[in-house]
Amino acid sequence: MKALKGYLQRALAAADSLSGKRFNLLVGSSLVATAAIVASTLTGAGDNGALAALLGQRPVGAAVSAPPAKPSAPAASGGPAASSASGPVAASGPLVAAESPAAAPSSRPASPQSKPAAPTETLPEAGRIKHVFVISLASSGYDAAFGATPQMPYLAGTLRPEGELLSGYSLLEEAALPNQIAAISGQPPNDQTKENCPTFSDFPVSAGLDSKGAVEGAGCLYPVEALTLADQLTAGRFKWRGYMEGMVDEAGKPDNCVHPESDGTDEPPLGGYATRNNPFVYFHSLLDLGDCALNDVPLDRLDADLRKIDSTPNYALISPSLCNAGVIGQCPDGTPDGAASADAFLSQWVPKIQSSPAYEKDGLLIVTFGELNPPDPAAGAAAPTGKPKVGALLLSRFVSPGATDAASYDPYSLLRTIEDLFGLDHLGLADGAKVKSLAPGLLGETRGD
Repeated sequence: MKALKGYLQRALAAADSLSGKRFNLLVGSSLVATAAIVASTLTGAGDNGALAALLGQRPVGAAVSAPPAKPSAPAASGGPAASSASGPVAASGPLVAAESPAAAPSSRPASPQSKPAAPTETLPEAGRIKHVFVISLASSGYDAAFGATPQMPYLAGTLRPEGELLSGYSLLEEAALPNQIAAISGQPPNDQTKENCPTFSDFPVSAGLDSKGAVEGAGCLYPVEALTLADQLTAGRFKWRGYMEGMVDEAGKPDNCVHPESDGTDEPPLGGYATRNNPFVYFHSLLDLGDCALNDVPLDRLDADLRKIDSTPNYALISPSLCNAGVIGQCPDGTPDGAASADAFLSQWVPKIQSSPAYEKDGLLIVTFGELNPPDPAAGAAAPTGKPKVGALLLSRFVSPGATDAASYDPYSLLRTIEDLFGLDHLGLADGAKVKSLAPGLLGETRGD
């Protein structure tokens, strides 16, 4: 019950800071997660009274007040949060009684005809691609992956002829975290993410959102107002999952949504799981409202989820361990390292994905790179200038085998493409006028600039 109180208290605090469209999206995205947490806790503990008491901490009058008539007026404190809390607990009689105020005296009975009609919910719709898998690796450079003498023979020799090469795909930064963050939220790099956030710290309290929804200033833990692709998908009733290789708790047991404590240091084990490759743990919208705890899982879960279409998420981000991602110097001595280890990971998991019912029916697999290994001075490699070019590969029955697209793409393009495939709005800098989407071609439409 203590854990449930923590979730609900954070949910109410989060909802207090939001209004309008962002609040509606956040409530929709957290509804399933919060309902599951409530149901699980009540089933196990049977303690309705404690939950009712927690919900009773909220001002009842504010909880049921109508929204202001003018959109520009600030929302009354507590109004939106009660909406998020009331959804998942509505099935329990005692909880509803605790949440609802006593009926006001009336001189005449209420007329059934006076009750306003419930608004019709309009959900986004996916096109012909309904399952997207993204595998994010570390790059040793474009030539190492797709050049004349590649260091990744499975990627370049087996998969490349089956798919469409994005030869102009580049990273925003060499570090992993800014690219991972941008690819799920459209948030730009900042001084802390460029260093892979060695300290798991919040943005300053004063940090706000600019006109594009980008959080101003520098920080690692994004405020609840900063939404993600995962929030959008859950609000749209799509399923998502992050599959993280080697994600374990302090006791070494597989666990969900693992990250340092607030203001703690991130010290990944050699070759193991690193939070910098798990962007979902950096967003309060996912941490505070339960979605990360439910959907950010160890990679071992992927095998079972792939067996049936119904158990396969619509969007899956697959993140290998530091060794298997291809980060140089992260594998045990005497074993393949860098590009070779990343290629071996692909050869293990890509066939499993491609043979799954969901992929065969309407799937898209994107093999991309989320960070750049330092150049090898011994090989005469020079440090890159500008955005590092790494390339990416699309695999699907909806792409032309052996095709090449030389247009400029980056992590914002990746986010925008996935949003377009599922009929979602564009978050953050993915909404930029110059950001290209791959969705028109994937959906069988004419691709424009």
